[in-house]
Amino acid sequence: MKQELAIFEGFKIRRIYDEDTETWYFSVVDIIRVLTQQPDHKAAQNYWKVLKNRLAKEGSQVVTNCNQLKMEASDGKKYKTDAADPETLLRLIQSVPSPKAEPIKLWLAKVGYERMQEIADPERSLNRARENWRKHGRSEKWIEQRMMGQETRNKLTDYWKEHEIKEGEEFAILTNIIHTEWAEVTVKEHKKLKGLKNQNLRDHMSEAELIFTALAELSTRQIAETMNATGMDENKDASKKGGRIAMQARRELESKTGKSVVTGQNFLPPIKK
Repeated sequence: MKQELAIFEGFKIRRIYDEDTETWYFSVVDIIRVLTQQPDHKAAQNYWKVLKNRLAKEGSQVVTNCNQLKMEASDGKKYKTDAADPETLLRLIQSVPSPKAEPIKLWLAKVGYERMQEIADPERSLNRARENWRKHGRSEKWIEQRMMGQETRNKLTDYWKEHEIKEGEEFAILTNIIHTEWAEVTVKEHKKLKGLKNQNLRDHMSEAELIFTALAELSTRQIAETMNATGMDENKDASKKGGRIAMQARRELESKTGKSVVTGQNFLPPIKK
């Protein structure tokens, strides 16, 4: 994980990027400072403490979805701090009456979280993604395969949500199991092979890599549904079985073509000398 500072109207907002889940987590207290316009960090902490207790009593998912992450404080030391992803922050912002609610939503979207605006309108997200890929020179065939793969992925994650799998870390663990089984490299190793850092791995896959990823995830979901897999242990088992089906197909193709499906090719712009 790497920590960075972001600035909104003079307020410093700490954030951490989780490479495994490809997610930014923002300091909740820092967001509260902006919403309440508190110059004092301690006052913002007290506000969040009271709000957190109220939300917990109401059974709000905002509190349970917050993560305790170590972030650097003003004294230079790192302390555990409540941090949240963009979707959780969107719900939190709605709980705080503030004239800064809309501006900070727009700011979060501007720094890379257009997803927050697209929760209510998924079609907007798909159209934006399609247009973005076109601008980066992807073929229509590649775009169709990417979209179909995303639909397969969404059906799998919907199943996980309904069967006691938590978004974030547990999603990442299962995804990595599936990927390691079919590709015989971890997600992190595959990204390293392609020279990627913060980029989305799937956005830099070849058509074949996208197809085998989709096959692995489709197989996983259908096996999980047949088993009625619930919880991490049973879904880990389904993930391994689903990934192996795609691995066998991948090996068969490679034996016939003599070419590796998993490659270091990417769509990164050429490095300027």
